[in-house]
Amino acid sequence: MLPVLFSIGSFHVQSYGVSKAAAALVAMWLLGRAFIRRGLPKDSATSLVLWATIWGFVGAKIYYVFEHLSDFSLHHLGGMGFTWYGGLIGGIIAGLVIIRRHGLPMAEVVGAAAAPLALAYGIGRIGCFLSGDGTYGTPTTLPWGVTFTNGIVPTTVPVHPTPLYESVAAVLITVLLWRLERRLAPVGVFGAYLVLSGISRFLVEFLRINTPVLGGLTQPQLWALVGVGVGGVLIARAGRRQDAGPMQTSAPADADPDRTVAIR
Repeated sequence: MLPVLFSIGSFHVQSYGVSKAAAALVAMWLLGRAFIRRGLPKDSATSLVLWATIWGFVGAKIYYVFEHLSDFSLHHLGGMGFTWYGGLIGGIIAGLVIIRRHGLPMAEVVGAAAAPLALAYGIGRIGCFLSGDGTYGTPTTLPWGVTFTNGIVPTTVPVHPTPLYESVAAVLITVLLWRLERRLAPVGVFGAYLVLSGISRFLVEFLRINTPVLGGLTQPQLWALVGVGVGGVLIARAGRRQDAGPMQTSAPADADPDRTVAIR
């Protein structure tokens, strides 16, 4: 494993943090291009991803602390203890604030954000794998089982590399969402993201080491079921795209891809 990519004196550059920064940058770039295709200002995409990332981490940490209230210590406030669904909630709240402040069309934004969000999640999970942060799975005898002897949460027993499973699933989900953008209304695309990512997380939890909390299901599985349900409702209500023609997939030849486009 590679928890620390390199060091400069006493300063350590960790793979976990680099992966999260890379995820935000990729999401920012993809969402910016998606905004341009929809005639929305690229600068708003940058603000949206930036603030959603910041408050996503805040939400993830708050959620993590609440999960550990029974054995809380100041140690829980530092380190890399974060919970994805807390981050999702924090990011969504921040995103809604930016959408309102910038006067953006809600439906178009959530539809445009679905694929970048899925891919960013997959990139972030690569950092979880490299750092060996304890989000790996149960012991396995399969040939691709991995030992995290130098991980942040070490194990010498081969286990399922569940972060990599989720990264692969995230790439597949991203591709499917890009294809669905031409067929479903924007809100339906976001609904598809909730359904697909929820199914992915629900299934991978059977291989992870989280403790069941209700009916033999873990807390992430319960959240995943909520996501699938909400996503299904969004898909059913949204229907197909009503555009007069296919969505523009590239800027005109004489257009400057970095130019901010006015809101239509």
